[in-house]
Amino acid sequence: KAHHIDALVVIGGDGTFTGANVFIQEFDFPVIGLPGTIDNDLAGTDFTIGYDTAINTVVNAVDKIRDTAESHNRLFIVEVMGRDSGLIALRSGIGSGAEAILIPEAKTGIEGLITRLEHGRKDKASKVIIVAEGDEIGGGFKIGEILKEKFPTYDIRVSILGHIQRGGSPSCMDRVLASRYGVAAVEGLLNGQSGVMVGQVN
Repeated sequence: KAHHIDALVVIGGDGTFTGANVFIQEFDFPVIGLPGTIDNDLAGTDFTIGYDTAINTVVNAVDKIRDTAESHNRLFIVEVMGRDSGLIALRSGIGSGAEAILIPEAKTGIEGLITRLEHGRKDKASKVIIVAEGDEIGGGFKIGEILKEKFPTYDIRVSILGHIQRGGSPSCMDRVLASRYGVAAVEGLLNGQSGVMVGQVN
């Protein structure tokens, strides 16, 4: 207010919006939120800014991992981000043709994973399992230990993609989405709106 700023457009998730809400409540300051989190786990929008870039980063990494997996006949366990939400694992797993996808929302269990591997294609030179960091079994390394015991003939490798998923050049979809959200936020502020989040549904 001292610097004559008219309003704020904040990009983030729960933490960002909680802070923005304080500005609104305590200072009667106009704020509109844009959903920005790679986990895509905010209600009120189909897609959050950053999600598409993150899943494309994962698919790109898994494609490269599969190249080495095929040349050495290995089973790779790739752990991706998603402590409470498995959307990165789910979509990137489908996109990269993973043999199995483990996410916090679905209780596959280690027995289900073992059954899947036992009855999967035997002639496939490489196998890739995508696991969200918050899955019930305990993440990539834990799954690797269990599978090594069960399948001693498999050459098992674990790859933790980590914070590589949070950076990089944004995908075209994310750029267009952010532009559309930004325009909607400015239009909303000009129309006197505050304390709302821009979203795209259906």
